[in-house]
Amino acid sequence: MSDLPPIDAQTCVVRDTAKHRGRRVSVKPGITAARHLHYGRIVLDDEPITFSTEERETAFICLKGSATVAGETLSQYDALYVPRDTEVTVTPGSNGCDLAEVAAPVEHQYPQQLVKFADVQNDPALHFDTGGPSSQRTLNVLIGKNVQAGRILAGVTFSKPGNWTSWPPHEHASLAEEAYLYIDMPEPGWGVQFVYTDPRNPELVAVVKEDDVVIMPRGYHPNVSAPGGTINFLWMMAANRETVDRQFGVVNVHPDYAQGGSGLEASRK
Repeated sequence: MSDLPPIDAQTCVVRDTAKHRGRRVSVKPGITAARHLHYGRIVLDDEPITFSTEERETAFICLKGSATVAGETLSQYDALYVPRDTEVTVTPGSNGCDLAEVAAPVEHQYPQQLVKFADVQNDPALHFDTGGPSSQRTLNVLIGKNVQAGRILAGVTFSKPGNWTSWPPHEHASLAEEAYLYIDMPEPGWGVQFVYTDPRNPELVAVVKEDDVVIMPRGYHPNVSAPGGTINFLWMMAANRETVDRQFGVVNVHPDYAQGGSGLEASRK
């Protein structure tokens, strides 16, 4: 894995990614540590926008408001998978919309698929609690084995106040790169994100707030919220090899904690 990008604050941390109106892609190869993963934000008040997915399969995840995307209506935490080479129109609802756009290049086309958050919450392999008293959180897999796709995976995780998440520490660089977009963390809430290969000398320790993104090209990546607040995030992954490496819940837990499992076993039922 020596060809993986280094863990570096300049290329792994992107701040305040929702500050612009319109569509803006802030994570992509060449300007960040991502090799395949693209992440953008679509924040609209009233006017629709149209663009092509080009060579990238793309998932649109509604964070706030509502929108019609490629003919489908999305409300909070609904997701829509759209194949590569598709012309997409996003029309905001009456109160505007805030969408996350997660994409990666693929060779093949896979069908458009709508994922309603209500349906995810009724599936115990897609919606489950994990972690102990100080690391309890709720995972929601939006774009996982429920969606036919080539590279991308995505979901939302919600923690308990002051808790750790992504615990026990795990990594999956041989299969996929990952990024976290921090959501639903109103001021003055904040957290700390670690990304490291050596816990005694972590390469990245970053204070994170709502709308920040941290990219994990490699390494263990636990995080923790400040007391009184929660650390919540949209996690997004791009597999190294199309279809072959697209596996959620397959991780290497740090040897010091491996005896207890990863906490992600429910997703593999």
